[in-house]
Amino acid sequence: MDFLQLTGKTILVAGVANRKSVAWHTAKLLQEAGANVLLSVRSQARADSVKKLFPDLPIFVCDVEHQEQIDALRIAVAATTNVLHGIVHSIAFADFSEGWLSFHKTPRTAFLQAANISCFSLIALADSFRPMLDPETGSVVTLSISTTRMAAENYGYMAPIKAALDSSVCFLAKSFSQFSRIRFNAVCPGLLKTSASAGIPGYVDSYLFAEKATLRKQAVQTEEVAAAVAFLLSPRSSGINAQGLVIDAGMGINYFDDALVKTD
Repeated sequence: MDFLQLTGKTILVAGVANRKSVAWHTAKLLQEAGANVLLSVRSQARADSVKKLFPDLPIFVCDVEHQEQIDALRIAVAATTNVLHGIVHSIAFADFSEGWLSFHKTPRTAFLQAANISCFSLIALADSFRPMLDPETGSVVTLSISTTRMAAENYGYMAPIKAALDSSVCFLAKSFSQFSRIRFNAVCPGLLKTSASAGIPGYVDSYLFAEKATLRKQAVQTEEVAAAVAFLLSPRSSGINAQGLVIDAGMGINYFDDALVKTD
């Protein structure tokens, strides 16, 4: 039974990095669901490595930091298909090269670059691909975080960037509603084991604590996040728009768990 009704749908997945990435799990799941998957990566070197993971899929190179590359991506995709039924925005970048800094010491250039790549790129992609997105069933899904109100020192300025991303989802949904039924949603996972997260200072300690805080005492799995993305791309989620779907295994309600409070 084709429950997700994604068979034959064409979906662009932007941000595949490796087998640990949410985008990889999502692309794989969409393939299994019968969708026609297109991939977008940041560099030719990344394209070469991703080609080994998906040898049969079209892979496009687009550094979303540059508008001209986004426009070129649309032209390249349009040469292969007339319509997109969905876009997965799994793109984020933060420059932590200066190490663990107090938030008030956030470098201006790093903050603005992160905002451009991690947030504004969603707006730019949506606008560029607007003529190609199916006006009745189109769905755009981005990757956020479970909460932007938890001031974790090591995550620093990326939480405000993700907060801007969450808000952009709402404003895009409202804007596109003027001429279509295209939906915009975010999947908001708890802490994951990904290559990107490995670059965050002190991430392992935060990850292990978050795992203890989940109700099941097991961290969120990347494939669970991918399943939520696939659902939001599916016509089965047609009533969900301008939302953030939290996938945190109950962590957000469990900070006063006895095992956490009564430490030795």
